[in-house]
Amino acid sequence: MTALAGLKIVDFSRFLPGAYVSWIAGDLGADVIRIEHPRELAKQGQMFGATADPTAAAQARARPTYHRNKRSLLINPGSDAARVVLHRLIAEADILIEDYRPGVLAAMGFGYAEMATLNPRLIYCSVSFAGQSGPLADRAGHDPAALALAGALSRLNGLPDPAMPGLQVADVLAGTHATIATLAALQARERTGLGQHVDVAMSDAAMPLLMVTLGRTDDPAALPPPTGAWHPKGGVWQCADGGWICTTDMEPAYWARFCTAIGRPDFEPRRMDVAAHPGMEQELKAIFRTRTRDDWVDLLAAADTQAMPVLSPAEALDHPHNRARGMAVDLDGPGGIVRQIGTPFHLSDTPPVPPRPAGLPGADNEAIFAELGLDADEVAALHSSGAFSGERR
Repeated sequence: MTALAGLKIVDFSRFLPGAYVSWIAGDLGADVIRIEHPRELAKQGQMFGATADPTAAAQARARPTYHRNKRSLLINPGSDAARVVLHRLIAEADILIEDYRPGVLAAMGFGYAEMATLNPRLIYCSVSFAGQSGPLADRAGHDPAALALAGALSRLNGLPDPAMPGLQVADVLAGTHATIATLAALQARERTGLGQHVDVAMSDAAMPLLMVTLGRTDDPAALPPPTGAWHPKGGVWQCADGGWICTTDMEPAYWARFCTAIGRPDFEPRRMDVAAHPGMEQELKAIFRTRTRDDWVDLLAAADTQAMPVLSPAEALDHPHNRARGMAVDLDGPGGIVRQIGTPFHLSDTPPVPPRPAGLPGADNEAIFAELGLDADEVAALHSSGAFSGERR
């Protein structure tokens, strides 16, 4: 038995923040039906013509971790005929996930108020750039813009000049918070018998990044910008072979071990001597260039410091610790091995289901229609009405 076995989810999401919620749910055994709009797929280059390489297309679909363990229903939600089918599906669902701008899905006939009337037990999770309320609710934006609005981009790289992040920080935070909130609403339904609207903004989800910084002052306006100046609390150092190592020996006991291990015990009493830090930084840079990354990793591990190698994505997937934790998953894809991220937590009694990569759009249409009780004539009528087309009708 898995943690969410028997849970039914209708997933309208198109991007990572919403898809993250259904990824976790799918890994935990929920039946996730991913609603795939033909027009949206065409925009993303995922509707392939006769000349496209079908194996390459299938392999591209299989790669994203956050689309695994979901079934695909290819259908146009804007079609009147499709609306009838989707209402039938949602009437039986526990959770609906969507990531459109506020009001867009409602205009298609799938807004929260209407769906709550159709299915009072439905938990309706909306993930958007700036949320369902507030002066910027109608704005669109991607990850860096959400970090900017949250006040996090100004400090994220630790330098005076902000820069574009190299990973999807706000996307993952929004997906994580949306998962927590949706599961909280599911628990609340156990008491009330009713669903509710879960409203998650990417900008809101990024603001907890400021918690530690704000805990250091009574006046946020007085916070200076990050200077990029080195401090013994940590550093990233280039080694003799060009590799990099990260140290975070900020506590006095760890700092003492670190200083002894690198052969500079005289650095220990200078930990809080800010005037000495620039000179110490330059000496440390020279010290780390005397050994390879892996040599430093071994030496500092033996000294029980907090050093870790700066791994590339490929190295992280191959690292013995990550492999042992199940965080690197190799799946058989249509065109070869697909490498994905494992479920990022462990449940002792209800482990995740085996990972299954996403298939092609609409691969599960027939099975889903059969479960809804649609006969061949009804499915044929859907085809003739344009329910599976990206055209506006």
